[in-house]
This record gives sequence, C-alpha cells and structure tokens, in this order.
Amino acid sequence: MTIQNNSTDDSEYSEYEPTIGLEVHCELKTATKLWCGCKNSFGEQPNTLICPVCLGLPGSLPVLNKKAVEYAIRIGLALNCTVQPSIFHRKNYFYPDMPKDFQISQYDIPINTDGYVLLTDGSKVGIVRAHIEEDTGKSTHFSSSGRIHESTATLIDYNRAGIPLVEIVSAPDITSSEMAKSYVNELRNIIVATGATDGKMEEGSLRVDANVSVKKKDQIELGTRCEIKNLNSLRSLGKAIDYEIDRQIQLLNSQKKVIQQTRHFNEDLNQTVTLRTKEEAEDYRYFPEPDLVSLNPTGEWINEIKLNMPKLLIDRRQSVIELIKDSKEMSQLIGTVNTLVDQQLDTLFIETVGFGSDPTLTLKRLTNEAANSIDAAKKLNSKELAYLINLETSGKVSSTQSKAILSNLLENTSETVDSIISRLNIQSFGDKEIEQLLDNLILEKQDEFKRFVDGDDKVIQFFIGQVMKLTKGQANGKSVTQILLKKRNG
Repeated sequence: MTIQNNSTDDSEYSEYEPTIGLEVHCELKTATKLWCGCKNSFGEQPNTLICPVCLGLPGSLPVLNKKAVEYAIRIGLALNCTVQPSIFHRKNYFYPDMPKDFQISQYDIPINTDGYVLLTDGSKVGIVRAHIEEDTGKSTHFSSSGRIHESTATLIDYNRAGIPLVEIVSAPDITSSEMAKSYVNELRNIIVATGATDGKMEEGSLRVDANVSVKKKDQIELGTRCEIKNLNSLRSLGKAIDYEIDRQIQLLNSQKKVIQQTRHFNEDLNQTVTLRTKEEAEDYRYFPEPDLVSLNPTGEWINEIKLNMPKLLIDRRQSVIELIKDSKEMSQLIGTVNTLVDQQLDTLFIETVGFGSDPTLTLKRLTNEAANSIDAAKKLNSKELAYLINLETSGKVSSTQSKAILSNLLENTSETVDSIISRLNIQSFGDKEIEQLLDNLILEKQDEFKRFVDGDDKVIQFFIGQVMKLTKGQANGKSVTQILLKKRNG
C-alpha cells in the first residue's frame, strides 16, 4: 500500500483520532546477567558471554540477580508506581534467538504497577506496569532488508540472551507521534537518572514497540491496533507512528478492515511492513516459572532503595526553578531549565548560584555557551564560574568578553578567570571610564547627540559603535546605553 499523506490535519483525516500505547524495553546496567554469572557487556565478540543457563541447556537452573530487582524497584519508584510482590512466568514461543523456546518474564502479577510520567508540557501518561524479564539473543539476517523472510542465512549471537530488562508499558494515553517522542525522551531521562540503565538507543539498551490504532472521534470503542516492533530512535518512532496512522485511516476510508498484526518499520522506505499476525496472550501459553519462587521485596528493603536513590528528575528541575522563580523571564526559561537538567549541569548551576551569581545569566551561559562542551562544563569550578558571572553583571567585563573567557575556561578548566583575563589582555571599562569616553564623543558628535535627545533612539547604536571602536570591543554595550539614557533624562 502506498501512503499519499503524512499528516492527519487534512479534512478527510480530521474525523479520526489516533490512540497510541508504548512498550519500552530497557536493559539494566548490572554487572552480570539476570539468571547466571555471565558478564553483562555490550560489543563483545559474539557468543563469548554465554553459559548453560543463558543457553537454556537441560539441567541448568536460573538464580535471580538481586541487583536487577533493585534496579527494577528504582525504576518503579521513579515512575510513581506501586511496588508489589510478583511472580515469574514462562512465555512460550519459538524464535531462533530463544534457545529455551520460552522467555522468563512477568505476566499478570508484575513488580511495578499503576504509575505515571508527567511530560514537560504538563500532560500525563499513565504507566500500566514495569516488569522484569530476560532479553533474547540477537539474530543477523543476510538479506537486503535485514528481515528473516528474505534472508539466505542467519547468524545468532547469544551474548544478549539473559540480560535483565524492565519492560515499561504505558496506558493508551498518547495521541500523536510528537507526544510519543516527548514521552520516550522524558521516560529515558527519568530511568537513566535512577542509575538503572544507560538508555543508549543506538546500542539497543533502550528499544520501543508502538501500539497504534485509529477510530472515529465520536466512536467510543478503540480501533484495531497494530504493533510496530523494535524502534531504536526517536526519529524512527515518529516516522513509524505517522505512517501507521495514515495507513490505517486510508484503509478505513476505503471501507477495509485493519487487521491486528505485528509490523516492522523499514528505515529505507519510511514505512511499516507486516511481520506476522498479532499473537494474543493465550497464544504464549503463560504459566508460572517452576524453577523460581515468588518475588516479595520487604518494605524495609524498598524504603532503603528509596532513601539511596539519586535525586529524581522532577525534583532536580524544581530545585533549579526555585532559584529563578523571581526572574522576569521565568515563563520563557522553563524549556532552558529542562535542557540544563538533561545536560546534567543542574548541580553546577546550583553550586554557582550559591556563590552569589545571577541565576538567570548563569542559566543562559551554561545552556548556550557551554552547550557544545558538556563534558568540559561538568568539570568547571563553580566558584570561578560565579566570579566570571559576577564580573559580567557588575559591568567589569562585557558580555562578549565574558563569553570569550568562558570559552577559554572550557578549553582548560584548571585555569583561573584572572589568568585568562591577563593572558587575553582584557581590559575592564567600568561606568566611570565609559562615561568619560561618552563625554568626549558628545562634544565631537553634537548633532548626533541632539538627535538622540530629541527622541531618536536609533542613535544609541551609533554611540555604542564609537565606544566599542575606542575600546577595541571591550566595553559593555548595556552600560553605554544606560549612561546615555541617564544623560538624556537629565
């Protein structure tokens, strides 16, 4: 099927609304796998991190990794879930990268339930569950599309088999591809902040399945859903959802049925293609894992985990907001606060403001001038940074000079602000020096100053340019403006 439209804004599309739920699989950052002592590591030589347990050989028995459970509880707490007793099930299906022919997962009694994620625009997405399961191996199919149905051969690497996962299932609260991307981005930031996962989509440690359906706006019952598997970037997620929404709407407009199925997103064609008819839960023949006892974390252990968790994302944002709440630019700075926290520069910001720097200017310098040197910025001395910001706010250095000093500081974080000022031969032009320069210029440029006095504010730029020329660009333009206005107002 060829899709002609990639937007649901057109008139023929306006009567429909999409419903989207996401399943996010994140690999946990444990030292070893979920059921055995094999190393949990990415990028090793194929089939070098395996043993009888992760291969499911006869007679081998799983032993639960306690750290994986702790990380799962951290994720549950960060997602505002209820942490509860749970049990493991066998999810039975055959696939070449599943040597046991079943996956150990959690079915109807997961460890985390009923949570939510607040997006940065204030909207809320419910979390149905966040449960523990094992990862599968990785198949490499030799075909032009990389899919099994066209391949002439398949190689399997079992290094990934048995790596601990948490699968986070959202409620069907998402209504667009943009909202889906915002949710995954926010979710990733939250779970990475817990220390439970590195969230690297490019390495497969964070993967997304999207369940998409459409229905008429006046229809109560949800439409038939299709699941798009293994989306490994926000770009792919957005494009796959948009295509699938358009595909289903065109089917319905043609009086055809949407068939429930599992689909794959073809990156080259930017479209989804059928993989298989969608299985229902009963097709997996779930039953309790006979080799594992129920998982019942004590309240004391959960409280201990909660006390030792890193500061949650929402709390970190709030700590920054508290310091800029009196700023006149507060409403425009919320997005900048999110950027600061995402870049993990909020601790540096708080320490710098603690040394007396202006919060708004500090926020701007860290999210603008330091944005391309995040690793170096994390090494900045907060006291030196505060000193630099204070030099700028007091007018002792101009904004241009301040940016130049910060750039040099990022190149060598062990250098001091004063040594950079000395090395660059930066001169400080305070208000007195600038006023003297302006007095001389006013005598020379009386016609221009008269125009300014008569109300022509454009002349300010002329005087700023003249002062900058005399000071070789080292004067503070704001100070020039303020002094000129003061002179005009008497």
